[in-house]
Amino acid sequence: MAEVKLKEDLLIEAKNFFDSYKREIGDSIRAGKNVVYVDFMKLSEFSSVLSDEIISNPEETLAGMGVAVEELGLIRNAIIRLFNLPDSLKLKIRDIRAKHLNELIVVEGIIRQASDVRPQVVKAEFECPSCSTKIPVLQVDKKFHEPQRCSCGRKGGFRLIQKYLVDTQRLVKEDLVEPKMEEKTTPGSRIRTIGVLKEVPVPLNTGGLSTRFELAIEINNIIPLEETFEELNISEEDEKEILELSKDPYLVEKLAGSITPGVWGYEEIKKSLVLQLFGGVKKIKADGQKKRGDIHILLIGDPGVAKSVTLTFMAEISPKGRYVVGKSASGAGLTATVVRDEYLRGWSLEAGAMVLQNNGLVCIDELEKMDANERSSMHEAMEQQTITISKASVQATLRAETSVLAAANPKFGRFDPTQSIPKQIDLPPTLINRFDVIFTLRDIPNKEKDTKIARHVLEEHKRGGREMIVSRDLFRKYIAYAKQKFKPVLTEEAIEEIEKFYVDLRNRQVSHDSLSGGMPPIPISARQLEALIRMSEASEKEAEGKLTKDEIGDAITELIKNSIIYEPRSGYFQRV
Repeated sequence: MAEVKLKEDLLIEAKNFFDSYKREIGDSIRAGKNVVYVDFMKLSEFSSVLSDEIISNPEETLAGMGVAVEELGLIRNAIIRLFNLPDSLKLKIRDIRAKHLNELIVVEGIIRQASDVRPQVVKAEFECPSCSTKIPVLQVDKKFHEPQRCSCGRKGGFRLIQKYLVDTQRLVKEDLVEPKMEEKTTPGSRIRTIGVLKEVPVPLNTGGLSTRFELAIEINNIIPLEETFEELNISEEDEKEILELSKDPYLVEKLAGSITPGVWGYEEIKKSLVLQLFGGVKKIKADGQKKRGDIHILLIGDPGVAKSVTLTFMAEISPKGRYVVGKSASGAGLTATVVRDEYLRGWSLEAGAMVLQNNGLVCIDELEKMDANERSSMHEAMEQQTITISKASVQATLRAETSVLAAANPKFGRFDPTQSIPKQIDLPPTLINRFDVIFTLRDIPNKEKDTKIARHVLEEHKRGGREMIVSRDLFRKYIAYAKQKFKPVLTEEAIEEIEKFYVDLRNRQVSHDSLSGGMPPIPISARQLEALIRMSEASEKEAEGKLTKDEIGDAITELIKNSIIYEPRSGYFQRV
């Protein structure tokens, strides 16, 4: 009787809480949903007994709270989803132990695999053949349960008359697998999960069960953690600060100077990296063809010229950035693959870095050390920005709208000044041609330059580091604001300027003896023309749509000035 009395007390406590929580419940009612999102900290302030019971006995307590909402006449079949839990409940995956079984825990991680969405029975209704009494049975476990006995005394032989089904994905169900939510929980998404730790029996080949168990979290709520620039929250004060910064005549220099402030020089490269964050405009033509707006940049240089430092900085400054090393990355690790998973009982889709960073930035270091066959998997992802999987029973097309910043070393470790540049680049033309801009970084002794670098490095050590000229938070929000507000369209004046630049560059007389061994290289092709358009659009975003005709031409020229354009037909690089 004491246990029943305790449950009644908790039910009353839950009803009193929801009486004071009707505004939040009203949001669910207006949205036409049966899900109630409960702020755990508010619940804890209202009733420490109820919050403690949720932690120690989560399943029954949350089910009882759903009953409380229903008995108040607010929502039928209410589902309680928790958020804003205390840090004390957060666990690292490696710290989960058997003592946490059947308790409420909070875990953060990256979704590695995802099963298909399938229906699951959550409630079944039976009828007694003797007295025609209808008996509802909640299906809370993996095993389907039937009623044990009827009020008339009958045991067994009950007739199933109705099943209530919901959509489920392994470990999540109901509203957590709706299409809108599923977009945020695809393989590669970083999430915070709130749920109950369960043990999962492991079947043996003999048909029995092992004495060892797998661990799984029965999800109560999923909170996406990753954000893109477009998802950054910009307040009115932030907007005022952004508009004030946009009027700065030295804005471009300040934004570029905020990229790797600890690295001296590379002004043109830093400007191009800023434009990579702004990006161009994605276009869908009338015939359905898509043109990417993301900009791809490749840095090829000698060791010790700060390539890795630049890549790690860019991965951190982007809201959705990732740094990977080519030697330890496979093609499947960069794109996606299908794997056989015994736990999920079938084939699962496993995402790679370029899918993980959809709408973000992936930084690939030591690109030349990747296996040639593995690199080929990047081709579709970089140009079409999709990854098509056709393996086993899985047919899928994943989005990979990701900007790529890659770094590579010359074939022999360092550039040999006696040989042409193309002969020292150990990358296939089909991959190189997908980069919008390629920069070469040469480590050549120069007294004046070496003095400035040495002074800069020594000052860095003395000061303990150099701050960004534009603060990190404002830098990210400025880019987010420009990406949200501006979708530049080429004017007739801009088209004329880019056309003139393109035609003049293609027909420019260049010295090719040292580069091509007698064959004249073609400085630029139609694919680089699209790269010019993307960089021009990014320049206009940076200036908040205020670039004039002359400024567009200056921006393009400045950005490409010290870059190298690759033409696959001739197989040669040409410095502009």
